[in-house]
Amino acid sequence: MASIQKTVSPVDGRVYVERPLASPAEIARAIADARAAHAAWRLVPVCERVALINRAVDAFVAKRDAIAEEITWQMGRPIGQSPGEVRGVEERARYMASIAEAALSPGDSGAKPGFTRFVARAPLGLIFTIAPWNYPYLTAVNSVVPALLASNAVILKHSAQTPLCAERFGEAFAAAGLPKGVFQHVHMNHDSTLKLIGAPEVDFVCFTGSVEGGHAVQQAASQRFIGAALELGGKDPAYVRADANFDHAVENLVDGAFFNSGQSCCGIERIYVDAAIYDRFVEAYAALTRKYVLGNPTDEATNLGPMVRISAADSVRIQIADAKARGARGLIDEKLFPPSKAGTPYLAPNVLIDVDHSMAVMTEESFGTVVGIMKVGSEDEAIRLMNDSTCGLTAAIWTGDEKAALRIGQRLETGTVFMNRCDYLDPSLAWTGVKDSGRGATLSRIGFEHLTRPKSFHLRTAI
Repeated sequence: MASIQKTVSPVDGRVYVERPLASPAEIARAIADARAAHAAWRLVPVCERVALINRAVDAFVAKRDAIAEEITWQMGRPIGQSPGEVRGVEERARYMASIAEAALSPGDSGAKPGFTRFVARAPLGLIFTIAPWNYPYLTAVNSVVPALLASNAVILKHSAQTPLCAERFGEAFAAAGLPKGVFQHVHMNHDSTLKLIGAPEVDFVCFTGSVEGGHAVQQAASQRFIGAALELGGKDPAYVRADANFDHAVENLVDGAFFNSGQSCCGIERIYVDAAIYDRFVEAYAALTRKYVLGNPTDEATNLGPMVRISAADSVRIQIADAKARGARGLIDEKLFPPSKAGTPYLAPNVLIDVDHSMAVMTEESFGTVVGIMKVGSEDEAIRLMNDSTCGLTAAIWTGDEKAALRIGQRLETGTVFMNRCDYLDPSLAWTGVKDSGRGATLSRIGFEHLTRPKSFHLRTAI
């Protein structure tokens, strides 16, 4: 009898989805189907692949309401915010489709009499994407759509928390007419996932998840000459200069810290504020945070839902307790948020001051509803503290001076530098990280480079 994967909803603790896990024979069949389908798919012209992806996006968006509701029940995001993920999928997929022909066209190596020379982009073959639950569609679309556009076959393994997301992708591609076997989703346990990474038929792995998970993926792939794109943890900082648009900075940094219950790899987890405006900033920041409504995410009035599971909320509670034991002060009274209580995934938003880098809350990924705010006396101090992390995914600078943002950004150890915004992926820019935030890149023209290989053609035309 097949093992059953159960998805427990953080909304009310009930089992929301049950799916049988794939057997070794079923996984082997998926691999064989993918390899067979790829042989024909790689010959389909780019323009036809682009048209198919756009049809798939149409089919996906047509089910936006059901998809949004499923996101809320599977991982707890407020229903008023879940539709934004559908819009994000459309934005990224259509952008990557719009640049595919140019990005995948051969590069001319220059004129040489008697020769035709160019470098083409050849598909890698079979791409294995492993996607997480926190942004279940946005994290998957980054690799799935470009991989298909580049004429690869794809097998998607989604988080056990969000299995319906893999199925919705499959429905959209089927509705668009994607040939059978080119895209498949398989529900697997961790052991089967690691074995598939090591399978000789797999040509590349795209993984989004924890640093620990990234090490496991890297180890599983280490015996073979294949690449792995790893989007891992974040401890993303913000620096608020004295010349920042004050109200804009407060509003966006509160949202950047607490949207999706802080469960974002590029969410704001620590803020450094110029001493000249520090007191005013923390007062305004705490006041806006107190206006949040924590509760059942299926209620339209809720803008802060539960964390994905009790253990995730408890990890954040431990960080907060440790920081307070070391001298940090909390500015938010948990009693203002009645659903927040031990033994549940519901956790009040927490704003901590009197923090420093001896505290885990300022140096280790929190991935929850807590943010620490520190006073800084200079630009150099802010840069030093922002770089004092094992992660480097994004960093946000809040200032009215673009030259200052560029100057500071050049010294930051990060994949993306924001000015006056945060927690957003622009599909025209490479999404990448440094240090323990991973390696490789998705989106933009560069995203296609990691899902293809260069193939040189050197043709003597005059003999």
